[in-house]
Amino acid sequence: MRIFEISGSRVTEHPTLAPMAAPGACAGYLWLSLTRDEFRSALAEVQGILQSLCGTHLVDLHVADLLNDQLPSRYDFTSQYDVLVFRRLAAANGPAAGGADAGPPRGGPPVLRRIDTRPVGFAIFDRVLLSVHPEDGTVRDAFAARLMNATAPDARGGAATPALDVRAVSTRVPAGPADLMLRVINLIVDAYLELRRDLTRQLDHWQAELIDPRSRFMNWSALMQARQSLHHLDEICEDQRAAVQDWIDALETAPQPEGTAESRERELIMVRSRDVLEHIQRVVHHVRRLEQNAETAVQLHFSVQSHRTNDIMRVLTVLTAVFLPLNLIAGIFGMNFEFVPLVHKAGGFWIAMAAMATVALLLVLVFWRKRYLERNR
Repeated sequence: MRIFEISGSRVTEHPTLAPMAAPGACAGYLWLSLTRDEFRSALAEVQGILQSLCGTHLVDLHVADLLNDQLPSRYDFTSQYDVLVFRRLAAANGPAAGGADAGPPRGGPPVLRRIDTRPVGFAIFDRVLLSVHPEDGTVRDAFAARLMNATAPDARGGAATPALDVRAVSTRVPAGPADLMLRVINLIVDAYLELRRDLTRQLDHWQAELIDPRSRFMNWSALMQARQSLHHLDEICEDQRAAVQDWIDALETAPQPEGTAESRERELIMVRSRDVLEHIQRVVHHVRRLEQNAETAVQLHFSVQSHRTNDIMRVLTVLTAVFLPLNLIAGIFGMNFEFVPLVHKAGGFWIAMAAMATVALLLVLVFWRKRYLERNR
């Protein structure tokens, strides 16, 4: 469990949760980040701190959603808080998810084995952001390190910072729980943007092999797994897009704040939400284009193979057409008659061979002029 208190441009990490329940102990808002096992074991303590700081607690259905490792990306809300579940890419060498069966390991190239996701749950209150992560917690640790590095030096016990630097730091520190959640989600989406580059390189390599007529493509099982993985990734991104869109719709229908600062914070959250949605739509668009490119490459491969087969059959047909009259001439002289022209002549054999060569040469020239025999360029 990691506990962060964020107040203005100051970020402080606390070792335990109990002192934060005291009245006036938290000047800003809290970020409670737990793994699923930690959330399951510390549920009563977390519910107590939520009741103390926010005057409410999580309902049982949302607790079950946050503990569910198989839940797709989705959004839900109550009058007191919002719940957003967002699936992220699993760590390459992270531990397997506990509880439910994770299924057989993925085959194929390493880039395909990376398309395995785990849900991250967020509960957004007025003064608390509760995030429930998989057991590895890589996204949480990465963003926590970024958050601590963005903190002003005086907030960590250093020298005083000029006012201009404090304003620059304040733009890097989330203004509220919703802003913090959107920044974590943006970090998750960036991982999908990096994954699409690796998928593009892998599929481009396969496309080059598929289109090359001299190559013998043998990775059909890996290609089929790639198409299935892209389809699975498309479904994941669609769920993410729907969840973020529901979040934006809820923000738009919520009552407008009265104060100027609150209105500006709402506008910034809307801008960041639309930016996250645009990133997700970019991933969806690129994944669908990769699916289309993979399908096109397969169709081109079979077209190339069909064209190659047609060329072979054309050459064989021309050879058959050339030798057919030669067989006819040889068959005529092979008839079992006593008197056949040229049979009893001394130069009859060479006359027949010259006639056969002339007929063959004329047929080859005719087929060459008709482009039945030509070298591929």
